Amino acid sequence: MNRQKFTDKFMAAFFILVIIKIIGIFAQLFHQSFWSVLGTLAIFAIVAFIIFIVLLRLEDKEKTGNPLGRKGGGGSSYVETSLFDRIRNKYEDLAQKYLDENDYKKAAKVYMNLLRDNYRGAKTLEEGGFYNEAAVIYLKKLKNKSEAANCYEKAKQYRKAIDLYKELEQKEKVGDLYRQINDIKNANTYYQMVVDDYVDNNQMVKGSLIYRKKMEMPDEAQKILLKGWEEDRDAFNCLNNYFANIFDVKKLDQQIQELYKKTPSDKKVTYLEAIKYEFKKDPKLQNTTRNIAYEIIAEKVATRSEIVNELKHFNPDDEVILKDISRYKTGRNRMFRN
Repeated sequence: MNRQKFTDKFMAAFFILVIIKIIGIFAQLFHQSFWSVLGTLAIFAIVAFIIFIVLLRLEDKEKTGNPLGRKGGGGSSYVETSLFDRIRNKYEDLAQKYLDENDYKKAAKVYMNLLRDNYRGAKTLEEGGFYNEAAVIYLKKLKNKSEAANCYEKAKQYRKAIDLYKELEQKEKVGDLYRQINDIKNANTYYQMVVDDYVDNNQMVKGSLIYRKKMEMPDEAQKILLKGWEEDRDAFNCLNNYFANIFDVKKLDQQIQELYKKTPSDKKVTYLEAIKYEFKKDPKLQNTTRNIAYEIIAEKVATRSEIVNELKHFNPDDEVILKDISRYKTGRNRMFRN
């Protein structure tokens, strides 16, 4: 019975202390007057003294061989947990109330100061459009440079965002932000780093897109695609994109012929695949692409009989040639059976 009484008194004193602490936090949170805060501190001191006396009595009971039993300790732990759960729920409700009122700053303070959840506090500030404040929380409290950089970018604090993206080694993003502030020289410096990385990894098409779309250097884009074709680094896609970037039909026709003359035998089948797209692009290209296709097929048919099927791509409306292909295949099959 004595243990239960002690537990009740201790929990009552503890509960009062928690309430007073909450009052003190709210005084700071909502900027109460000096005398109001002072009064809160005085009450806090009184309650602290009471708890001190209770603890002394507990010590005396332990010395007399009447310690707090396990059953009492378990009940105390349950009460404490229940109490903190109720308090936490109250804080959650308070934060939601402020969010419903679109008071994002007060909601963020509840999350950070009362619930000790800096991430939710930062996210709340970000959602409310307080990007600079959110960036500081991400950076100082959470050590999250990526989220902080994103917030600085939203706040149009481009220099601060650039510094963070440099630390994160996001070179293309750095280039984008330099371009945003019209610093073309620095933008192109970082874009070139991105291109170099793509080339080192044989991603020639991606490198060409940086040149074309972001650096506005179409000639350099074509050079890198041609390099990829010649060095067999994603050859088909490089050749396909190289042709796609030539919008003058006469110039394209000329380039198709010139590149074919330089194409080694082991890459002619790949060339054939590429010009199938060009054949469909414009009627003015059909004569050139068809003639080249015939040459490649004639050269390769002895070792790759299935290549004869490619003739139908360059003669889609010619029923005769389709029959010829069928007869050719039938004849080869008979020859092999005999």
